[in-house]
Amino acid sequence: MLPRRPLAWPAWLLRGAPGAAGSWGRPVGPLARRGCCSAPGTPEVPLTRERYPVRRLPFSTVSKQDLAAFERIVPGGVVTDPEALQAPNVDWLRTLRGCSKVLLRPRTSEEVSHILRHCHERNLAVNPQGGNTGMVGGSVPVFDEIILSTARMNRVLSFHSVSGILVCQAGCVLEELSRYVEERDFIMPLDLGAKGSCHIGGNVATNAGGLRFLRYGSLHGTVLGLEVVLADGTVLDCLTSLRKDNTGYDLKQLFIGSEGTLGIITTVSILCPPKPRAVNVAFLVTCVPPACGPGSPRPARLPHPALRTPGCPGFAEVLQTFSTCKGMLGEILSAFEFMDAVCMQLVGRHLHLASPVQESPFYVLIETSGSNAGHDAEKLGHFLEHALGSGLVTDGTMATDQRKVKMLWALRERITEALSRDGYVYKYDLSLPVERLYDIVTDLRARLGPHAKHVVGYGHLGDGNLHLNVTAEAFSPSLLAALEPHVYEWTAGQQGSVSAEHGVGFRKRDVLGYSKPPGALQLMQQLKALLDPKGILNPYKTLPSQA
Repeated sequence: MLPRRPLAWPAWLLRGAPGAAGSWGRPVGPLARRGCCSAPGTPEVPLTRERYPVRRLPFSTVSKQDLAAFERIVPGGVVTDPEALQAPNVDWLRTLRGCSKVLLRPRTSEEVSHILRHCHERNLAVNPQGGNTGMVGGSVPVFDEIILSTARMNRVLSFHSVSGILVCQAGCVLEELSRYVEERDFIMPLDLGAKGSCHIGGNVATNAGGLRFLRYGSLHGTVLGLEVVLADGTVLDCLTSLRKDNTGYDLKQLFIGSEGTLGIITTVSILCPPKPRAVNVAFLVTCVPPACGPGSPRPARLPHPALRTPGCPGFAEVLQTFSTCKGMLGEILSAFEFMDAVCMQLVGRHLHLASPVQESPFYVLIETSGSNAGHDAEKLGHFLEHALGSGLVTDGTMATDQRKVKMLWALRERITEALSRDGYVYKYDLSLPVERLYDIVTDLRARLGPHAKHVVGYGHLGDGNLHLNVTAEAFSPSLLAALEPHVYEWTAGQQGSVSAEHGVGFRKRDVLGYSKPPGALQLMQQLKALLDPKGILNPYKTLPSQA
């Protein structure tokens, strides 16, 4: 066994992340994470039907007899109070509002089955809703659809301490599940900023990606089984806990990412990885050519020409840092996030989170997780020494204890909240080739000029997912016209996807053609007609509108 040499890390890496409450703001609770606003004088969100050209389909309206039937099915779980219905009618971004007059809160799959059987017979439209943290309007009514909330379906049914297989109801909050499995030395394969509010059923229904995608992949791989209630009330039991089952069609995959349009997910079986014994987070500043500052040397090695991105000073170094990071950290790399300077400015301005590093056009957050603290620290140390010596990195801070790790992650996770406080947000979630990932941000800044407050880009560089956001003082049809279809056309020109992880919902249903061929769209419509012939499940969502 070779002797382990002591690590000579640069002094700036040993700086702790700011720990004072004044530097980082108050602790983040679920409502803060969701950016909820209940302040007096908050302007009312316009009705979706008044802002967008959408026509109500010929569904029935809820009668007194329907309400009586629902009360028999879910005693005490029928909500008709207009004040209580305000929040579930409005999306997280406060840009869409339905006018549902009924919210149902079942506790079991059987109750969901009875509800849908009644709605199917009566031709009543149903809007499934979990934590209502979606970004594309998929979780709120467009008109007067019945809201079916999974909030009371929040029980863990089983957990196997050897295999790490968790079986739970769809209404379990992701953060609570994370705590539950962490107490048993496992973690959830999914982590995202809305974890304090979002439900696991909604995560699966939207195929949420999140911060651990680079390490653990998508929910298509980690979800082992589902129980789903179909539109006519049929309970489809595909709730296997087997990792390998090669018997016929894998039906559960139809419902992962279907956004409640094919069936309502009621129970989830999911594979949880072992809890890492060592987690390290580094928050770094990448170098900007031709020099990193007064008196600083040029980078020892310029990025490969294929990685250079004209018009994006410094992003080539972000890409080179990522490439080097993958090569040197390998199996322990669990996240590689990036954000631009405007993101950091908005997080500081609106949330009072202080940057622990010098100003830069770009910042990267790297997380490693593994089973051997000494091994991981040595690998990370070698990478950081190399990045510093080659000029790719000029400043940074590192954390290993949980409190400081969470503080560094807050700089990335709370960008969405900061943007929501900056004004009206036009939000795009794109998959792009990594070498072109940031080009559209600079393109839009030139295209929009003073008509936008801010144009920012951040996201999961490890899986080519850009979160492109444009803020303005208020909603503007002319600004929207400048953005769409330009953003989608630009993305299609790069063979990208118009939705990387947020889903399609109401907002993107008519732009699927930029990412899917006509044959695929036709087959989607046929599957919808087969499983929901009356179209009562989450109408006006996911699939293109039909004349």
